[in-house]
Amino acid sequence: MRKYPLYLLLLAAALTGCGKPEASAGATNAPPQDALPSGRIATRVADRLPHIHLNRDNFNDAIATNALSLFIDSLDYDHTFFLASDIAGFQLQATNLDNQVAAGDTSFAQVVFDIFKERVTNRVAYANQLLDKGLDTDTQETYRWKRETAPWPVDQAEWDDLWRKKVKNDYVARLAAIESGENDEKAEGTNVVAKTAKILSPVEFVRERYKQYQLLIESNLDNEALLQRYLSAFTHSYDPHSDYLSPRGVEDFDINMSLSLVGIGATLRSEDGMAKIMQLIAGGPAEQDGRLQAGDKIIAVAQGDKEPVSILYWPLSKAVRIIRGEKGTKVVLTVIPADDATGTRTKIIDIVRDEVKLEAQAAKGTVREFKEPNGASYRVGVLTLPEFYADFEAARNGDATARRSSTDVHRILNEFATNHLDGVILDLRNNGGGSLTEAIDIAGLFISTGPIVQVREQRGVSVLPDGDPDIVYSGPLVVLVNRLSASASEIVAAALQDYGRAVIVGDSKTHGKGTVQTVYPLSKLTEDLGSLKVTTASFYRIAGGSTQLKGVVPDVILPSLYDALEIGEEYLPHTLPWSQVRSAYYRPWAESVKPVIPGLQKNSAARMTGNPTFATFLARRDQIRKRMENPEVSLKVSDRVGEIVSEKELEKLQDETMDSKKADKDDPILAETLNILADLVDVNSSKTVVTQTQSGKPALP
Repeated sequence: MRKYPLYLLLLAAALTGCGKPEASAGATNAPPQDALPSGRIATRVADRLPHIHLNRDNFNDAIATNALSLFIDSLDYDHTFFLASDIAGFQLQATNLDNQVAAGDTSFAQVVFDIFKERVTNRVAYANQLLDKGLDTDTQETYRWKRETAPWPVDQAEWDDLWRKKVKNDYVARLAAIESGENDEKAEGTNVVAKTAKILSPVEFVRERYKQYQLLIESNLDNEALLQRYLSAFTHSYDPHSDYLSPRGVEDFDINMSLSLVGIGATLRSEDGMAKIMQLIAGGPAEQDGRLQAGDKIIAVAQGDKEPVSILYWPLSKAVRIIRGEKGTKVVLTVIPADDATGTRTKIIDIVRDEVKLEAQAAKGTVREFKEPNGASYRVGVLTLPEFYADFEAARNGDATARRSSTDVHRILNEFATNHLDGVILDLRNNGGGSLTEAIDIAGLFISTGPIVQVREQRGVSVLPDGDPDIVYSGPLVVLVNRLSASASEIVAAALQDYGRAVIVGDSKTHGKGTVQTVYPLSKLTEDLGSLKVTTASFYRIAGGSTQLKGVVPDVILPSLYDALEIGEEYLPHTLPWSQVRSAYYRPWAESVKPVIPGLQKNSAARMTGNPTFATFLARRDQIRKRMENPEVSLKVSDRVGEIVSEKELEKLQDETMDSKKADKDDPILAETLNILADLVDVNSSKTVVTQTQSGKPALP
């Protein structure tokens, strides 16, 4: 198969509103935090960005005005710390910022940040006063929890009333969490170091959260992090996927794409100011140790025998860095167990770091055997691909054995061939993208030669084909996607849909990220200045339309919790618009699935209508949608207990989606996709789809 430059990348979408970003605990060797020459970095960003970005927009006042808004929101995202007068003062400088950055002056970022720190100190002190005085939890009132577009408070009285409700909201949430978790089983961990943290009252708990947030702002947001945040505000004004990556950011990217790191072997996500363990990596130190569990929340970290350091409200990337370390060293974690909903109990776990291969993020194949209600038996392969990975560093060094997702998928398909399967499901759910080269090669495994994607760059439109005539798998194929399937996932799904090669199944649409990013190092010789990740191209289906904003619409749409949430490119700021180019020349798959899709849709709808699991699923989705559409939350404890129960159900479903062990056993979406594949298998054998009744049994003629 034809190869393309490894620097051409499709990076995971920024999925705001859907859950929080994740990271993995591994090793780092970044330079000291104060070592970056911010002036030279800023000048190079301002100089290069307009020339290499797809749109070639000037680095001007309009960009600076948008950057100011984005930078302020990155600090005060819910508009509670700054006053309207602060914002007005900042805006007076808006049209000067582009000139300042171009001249190497980033001091404005520090000015804004210093005022922000003052406001945080003021508000934390006021919160403590409210907690000392006591809060009225009997009055029926609400708090506006969705404040991204809310105006900043105009005076002290409005500011204080906003914070009275904000603190009360945190306090009531804690009370409700305790009440809703009173009957939770308090299972003790095994082999836990005999040390338990002080149990905090609701008032102490809220006070500690604000204290830790203040400490984070005052001491833990270092110069490198502030510079990256400020310059990324300018890149995000061009589009949401262009970034300035500091040296640490570049290293994180390389780790994630190579599937290799040193650490404890856990995938983490920020939640309520803590680092929540989403998944333990198979074969990693944490899984082998057996004491850490998915759902545990890390609140403090110690290196060997040193004193623990609280990581409450730390940026996830910073928390991950102190969990990472050299192979053979010991890290001691203070965690709140997953089974303690109140957060009042902790356990201490010591783990020796080791090298971890991120096999959980690698392609995986399983064989599933099942029977349909009509008695027919099926044997199919489920190929799960979490991302389009490639070990770029190893490839640059000429390593012929460098890890690649296309190689792994090829191997799995060959293994499937020895099992004489009826069909294959390619599961791209939650796959946020990766290497464009890998996407093209993987799509090419299912077709003969032909175009896979069209790419528009500054110099024009080019067609990127699969040049290998070999077809690794030619049987019935279903591609499973959701709203978290982005970039490279959308390229593969769109190509296979346009060819009529596969039936696409999933959410109402995929993420809608139709742009390509290229990473350009800013460094010279031994000076590490980080890199620019810039949108340099947009990609188009071979049929001509872009997946930008619109995504890929599945042939068979299944109910999804994600459709009730604000997940997708359309929810991001400063996105590029949808567009189209001329269709590429391609020859559709000889046994196109398009004629049989109406029958597949009808059968699937009938099964779901008569399925109580999907009825419950739809009820939960509608409940979540109703909650998300209401920007206000009750400040009465009794009201909040019910809301917490609903939120726990959502969290459980989301965690199960991300936990492959649970998903294999209890995944209604995958179960229905297996049924759809069975229908497609029947089509291939009989050239007709048997229409089923709501009970799932074949209808009589």
